[in-house]
Amino acid sequence: MTVSTTGKARSMATMAPLKKTHKALILALTLASGLALYPASQQAAAAEPFSPDQKSALDTAIRDYILANPEVIVESLNAMQARQEVAEKERQRAALAQLQGQITGNDNDPVIGNPNGDVTVVEFFDYQCGYCKRMIDPVMQLLKQDPNVRWVMKEFPILGPASVTAAHASIAADKQGAYSEFHVALMKYRGRLSDAVVFQTALEVGLDLDKLKADMASPETGKTIRDATVLARTLGINGTPAFVIGGEVLPGAVSLETLVEQIEAARKG
Repeated sequence: MTVSTTGKARSMATMAPLKKTHKALILALTLASGLALYPASQQAAAAEPFSPDQKSALDTAIRDYILANPEVIVESLNAMQARQEVAEKERQRAALAQLQGQITGNDNDPVIGNPNGDVTVVEFFDYQCGYCKRMIDPVMQLLKQDPNVRWVMKEFPILGPASVTAAHASIAADKQGAYSEFHVALMKYRGRLSDAVVFQTALEVGLDLDKLKADMASPETGKTIRDATVLARTLGINGTPAFVIGGEVLPGAVSLETLVEQIEAARKG
């Protein structure tokens, strides 16, 4: 399996809170173990700075305890990480509720499927993302079998300059009424993406290249992409693809069955 830049970023983002958690755990163990060495009547005094002898005895006690019970650190780290994930999920849901208009109602975002559908799905993606490419067939199959889904496209180019060019070009293609054709063609392209590939694909789907380039350079196009990027960061979306359905964020490539289930749940809700 290819490890993408997105995957590395996600791993680094995951490790950061673990390092902080590890420091916090050691501090907590230090305080707890230190106080445990003293009777209750002496704990107030123990809160004062330790003498060299006390500090040495405390360090030895903590070290011996950790060596004898290493699983305590793992259990504590796992519990802390679980609490952080719950807190992040709650923060994300609050942001989703607050920013619903920007998520589903930005008129500058291209829409495929039924623009008047009763359920809106929002997809954040990058044209160089292999997992995004893997999703194109399930997505198009879903839109074919469920003609009442509104699919909002959020250009989130995070994998290099070619991704940025492709994002600008796809927004510009929407101005020629050919977003869906161009989007599918780029997603189905197998090989390294480049500016030349982007423009050749535009010609193959019948786009006016001069108009495309002019629209790519417009301030409105740049703003649409910046807005999507800021929104993704605010929602805690750091990788592609990511789907927003019915107030939930689904990160990564998911199955067609999962998309259908989430859409039906949103429809009933």
